[in-house]
Amino acid sequence: MDSTGAELDPDAAEPTRRQWKWAVLASMASYIDAGSIVAAAAGLPLWEAFLGLDSTTVGLLTAFSSNAISAAVGALIGGRLGDRFGRKRIYAWDLLVFAFGVLWIVCAVNLPMLFLGYVLVGLAVGADLPTSLALVAEFAPGRSRGRLIGLTQVAWCLGPLITLLLAFALAPLGVLGVRIVFAHLAVVALITWYLRRGMVESARWTRARRAARDSGNPLAAGRLRDLVTGRNLRALLFTGGLYALWNTVAGTNGAFLPYLLVHAGGVDRATSVAIQAFNSLVTLLAVVLVFMPLADGARRRPLFAIGAVLQIAAFGCFAFLPIGVGVAVANVALFGVGAVLAGESFYKLWSQEMFPTMLRATAQGVTFAFARIVLGVWSFVVPAMIESDFGVPGMAVIMMVLLVLFGVIGMVGMPDSAGRSLDSLEQVPPDSGTAGRVDRDPGFGGAE
Repeated sequence: MDSTGAELDPDAAEPTRRQWKWAVLASMASYIDAGSIVAAAAGLPLWEAFLGLDSTTVGLLTAFSSNAISAAVGALIGGRLGDRFGRKRIYAWDLLVFAFGVLWIVCAVNLPMLFLGYVLVGLAVGADLPTSLALVAEFAPGRSRGRLIGLTQVAWCLGPLITLLLAFALAPLGVLGVRIVFAHLAVVALITWYLRRGMVESARWTRARRAARDSGNPLAAGRLRDLVTGRNLRALLFTGGLYALWNTVAGTNGAFLPYLLVHAGGVDRATSVAIQAFNSLVTLLAVVLVFMPLADGARRRPLFAIGAVLQIAAFGCFAFLPIGVGVAVANVALFGVGAVLAGESFYKLWSQEMFPTMLRATAQGVTFAFARIVLGVWSFVVPAMIESDFGVPGMAVIMMVLLVLFGVIGMVGMPDSAGRSLDSLEQVPPDSGTAGRVDRDPGFGGAE
């Protein structure tokens, strides 16, 4: 098999079996990213007790985990290298770094070991995500791009679900149970690394790179200065701002929900983990039953609007009702469905559709990094905020404000890109605010 950009029948109306397979392998970046985030969250109270950590140290550890700053740095590096040297060179090796980082967490007996493991894991998943998502988008048929990107969200849901079920089952083992949960992520990463060896380079990236070389300036197509001019700058501000707002809310919920329930709601750890597992199950069902069937059609605008409203209502539960199991279940159910209809799924999709091939991974690396750094800074103060007089209700009101801004920006700036090929989107930029219309030009043929 050609390892330098073999085509995968880009004119097909439906994804081929190989496209589905490669989408699954690329999606495993989302599995281990989300799995590592919730494994850290589920184990946070145990690490806190085992190592005698105070709230400041807990915040610092979370800020530099795969949920925030280290993943941001990894995305910046991995995204840029993926555009310069190809997608395969990044996603073929970063999982080995991930597994090495997990081993430090599994064996941690002090704070420096745990901290180093968190940082290495974050760097690896951050580097993998922009290149893997670019790969999925670049071999997907135009009218199936949403479905295949949606598959990454299925993996994003399965990672927490399986991780949390393991954490729930192993809860009686204490810290040993957390170590086993992390160890399973290392095993998944190594198996995925082995299976990815059979994947090839993105044909679209290979063509773009060849065209740049033929022009006499191989770096011209991917110059960083082109990212901050014209429509690329507008797309960067839109996707970066949108994701930063949403991810601050989602990251807080994902990383701190068990901590919040234990410290502010008097809920035992096993129950808090079970509530998060329920959240992953609800989200998974919404991705499969709603987002994947509808993401490539003309209903992006109503989907997004409904999702934004559901997420605002989710944090209204924490703002205006006493914290407990029932309120927590309402929060995760509303937020789980809402986040599928208006959240990371669309950020991933629009990040592929709004940038040219030679800047696609770089752009997503930049916006992903910005959002995770914002989350990292925010995460540093969350534990102290929960324990202060400001408390959970005050924090929930802040989350609601962020989600209102997110909804308004998303509705106003939403591109008209559903069903259109990446070639057509590079030639004619998608207009903002017209996402209710799907381009029906027969020249697109429903495929790449």
